[in-house]
Amino acid sequence: MVQGKMQVESVQFLAEDGYSLSGKLYRTPSVAKANIVVACATGVPQAFYRRFAEYATHAGFQVLTFDYRGVAASAPKQLKGFKMSYLDWGEYDLSAAIEYLGRTGLDIYMIGHSYGGQALGLCKHHDRIEAMYCYGTGAGWHGYMPLKEKIKVQMIWNIVFPPLVAITDYLPWSKFNMGADLPRDVYHQWRKWCKYPTYFFADPDLKDLHTRYAAVSTPIYAVAALDDAWALPNSRHAFMQYYCQANVHYIDLKAEDYGLKDIGHMGYFRQGAEKIWQDALNTFSELHRLKYAA
Repeated sequence: MVQGKMQVESVQFLAEDGYSLSGKLYRTPSVAKANIVVACATGVPQAFYRRFAEYATHAGFQVLTFDYRGVAASAPKQLKGFKMSYLDWGEYDLSAAIEYLGRTGLDIYMIGHSYGGQALGLCKHHDRIEAMYCYGTGAGWHGYMPLKEKIKVQMIWNIVFPPLVAITDYLPWSKFNMGADLPRDVYHQWRKWCKYPTYFFADPDLKDLHTRYAAVSTPIYAVAALDDAWALPNSRHAFMQYYCQANVHYIDLKAEDYGLKDIGHMGYFRQGAEKIWQDALNTFSELHRLKYAA
């Protein structure tokens, strides 16, 4: 671990379309070995990843967390009437974060959570990522979920959320303690794609995504907790298969192997998950060492 006091800096950077994004840059007390960009899950504010960012910084990595447009610190004053595409988070926002980190001249590694693991294939700068570790990234289809979760998901998608969104013009996600409120367009696209076993790859209007994901050659470490009802191994594979030119390593986690009672969909980044983080950091460090070995 790197000794000394890290620095946390609030940063702003612009996406290609001019949208201003808010982030936090966690600086090492000495020269960093490389950068890590953290791509959030849907509706999860960057602050949720603070513990991971601090841990990685003490391990010698400079870390950037950021909020996607329409979420938390990158949201407009009101979400009502806010227009965007769910794909913007990967195509514009993650691309901008990578470009921002690229100014440092250091290699960039990536941590993706849920949507964050999907975002790499949408990103214009995927070739600048040395490797990605993603957690809980799956296809989102209810058919991959255990029965109890399947019923719950069907109820909120089809009964609870539609009238709420019709009234508010956005998804009041925070009222369910599930994260930050989400723009209406994100809700509609997310709901639509979760009806397909292969998510947005089955959308007839998005056939170009097959080619875009096939262009990714970044090494990927796709992690699924065996108690993560939203992204079990079959759901993970249903999505990851479209990274068909990348070397994808599939990793299954059992909570008890990491001294945890459970992991679920959010436990990858909660306090107590340090052993999970260390696996990723060890991999990044070894890849970095091999790249620069004499």
